[in-house]
Amino acid sequence: MKNRKWVLGFAALVVIAGLLYGAYVILMPEGKTGAKQITFTVTQADGQTQTFAISTDQAYLRKALEAQGLIAGEESDYGMYVKTVDGTTADESNQEWWCFTQNGETLMTGVDTTPIADGDCFEAALTTGY
Repeated sequence: MKNRKWVLGFAALVVIAGLLYGAYVILMPEGKTGAKQITFTVTQADGQTQTFAISTDQAYLRKALEAQGLIAGEESDYGMYVKTVDGTTADESNQEWWCFTQNGETLMTGVDTTPIADGDCFEAALTTGY
């Protein structure tokens, strides 16, 4: 009897996990190709900023920034882990990392899955401390 309850509980957990994954796939933001203009502002550790006006037909942020040579990094299980922005590489030994935002709000998606639309404004700031 105890084994049956355990098996039923595990089966219910698998079904719930499948439903949550399905909801994620359905509700995941989609990028659309087509001509668009975006801005990308880079803030260095010393506070200096530089803004880039980008014309692109890409659907997602990574491809738009890579086409301009503005980002580089390593592949991870979650997509690109951005280590270099506008030629500056974050020094992980100093707990440096690049914080990506859109209109000042921290992105909840990686650069691979962040859709872009005409007029969007993105920022990357070299940040110290985890």
